[in-house]
Amino acid sequence: MTRSHFTRTAVATALAAGLLSLSACGLGGRGAGGGGEPRRTGTVAGEITFRTLQLKPVYTAYVQGVIDSFENKYPEVKVRWEDVPGDGYNEKLVADAQAGALPDVVNLSTDSFQLLAGRGMLADVAALDPAVSQEYVPGAWEQFKLPGKGQGVYAYPWYVTPEILTYNEDLFTASGLDPARPPATVEQFFDYAEQIAARSGGRYAAFMADPKGRLPGDWQKMGVPLLDQAGDRFTFDTDRAVSWVERMKDLYAKGAMPKESLLKSDDINQLYGSGRLVFGPGSPGFVKDIKANAPQVYAQTRVAGAVTGTLGHIGIYAQSLGIRKDTPHPDAAAEFAKWVTNGPNQVEFSRRATIYPSNARGLADPRFADRGDGKDAETLARAVGAEQLRTAALDANTPVQWTSQVGDAVTREVQKAITGEQDPRTAVRRAQEEANRLLAAAAPR
Repeated sequence: MTRSHFTRTAVATALAAGLLSLSACGLGGRGAGGGGEPRRTGTVAGEITFRTLQLKPVYTAYVQGVIDSFENKYPEVKVRWEDVPGDGYNEKLVADAQAGALPDVVNLSTDSFQLLAGRGMLADVAALDPAVSQEYVPGAWEQFKLPGKGQGVYAYPWYVTPEILTYNEDLFTASGLDPARPPATVEQFFDYAEQIAARSGGRYAAFMADPKGRLPGDWQKMGVPLLDQAGDRFTFDTDRAVSWVERMKDLYAKGAMPKESLLKSDDINQLYGSGRLVFGPGSPGFVKDIKANAPQVYAQTRVAGAVTGTLGHIGIYAQSLGIRKDTPHPDAAAEFAKWVTNGPNQVEFSRRATIYPSNARGLADPRFADRGDGKDAETLARAVGAEQLRTAALDANTPVQWTSQVGDAVTREVQKAITGEQDPRTAVRRAQEEANRLLAAAAPR
């Protein structure tokens, strides 16, 4: 599986319009990011605002405890915590950016990070705190660099979720496959799916189509060059990308994917939980859900390392904490972001939620190495995910240029090819043309 089930926050039409407006007109106000990088003063003091994304009420006690302990350590700092709903989060960031009202420390999803960092709104934390990189898992730290910005890093990694592979052992065996030898590459995953379709007799499918979720992750794993060196143009119109579309079209026709999954993927838990899907979502949190909601299928669930590809990469979904570039209290903001993301605090968070520490010390906690008896899927998923975070090459998530609009445009053309409305090569060519048109329209003027 690819990062298809690390679903990114949906970006509404209002956000798209806002992005174009911000690109064309600049980001006026205090948050414009036009000045230089903030500098430490040596005094950790002042009132700072900390915004999180949809953590109340479930994690209120945890977050407030982290804040209280920080304020006890730094009595001259007051942290004002605000938590906002997931719906409309990015649109709120756009509005706050325009009004110069961004928080000092802000919780960022992948889309949020791209939205602010790509427009110069966030402080370079590598410059603000040069030694801090050693505290984090290298792959997580690398997530928050920007193309063409050198070694600058524009957010502190917070909690992360790596890809894993989940699959139904009984259906694997019924398809003539060895459960001890799961697929290791995108190409092998497709080969297995073809055999599953041939053996299933229509009783179950291999995986969800979900092209928007699978791309660009599958292409990255196959070594498809998404962008030119300057990052100014998409370049994925290649034989490898075409071959991916051809395989998807063939597998769709053979019944390897539920027909409805070409347009939506929100019923994957139900399909897998009812024993009608071989491969489940590539998320450790999914394993916990299946354990609670479909115990019979949970007993058949196996876990393995994520499918990789030519580059040996896996996907990672990462949350981060950005520092507003013009914060009046850079010392307090930086120390607080480090406090939230330190090893002990991230480990404690992981005991309450199915997440992994980006902090190297936190990830070294013994609970992430415990495989139990090797049979319990939830315990094994935690250990497998942690091992991949420590050792695997991690994709730099979705490139900044691959916006939700670009993903929609590529998906539309790919869907037409999968259903036979156009040939795969034409689909990839048209997808690249539309992606480049959108990229040019969003470029600063």
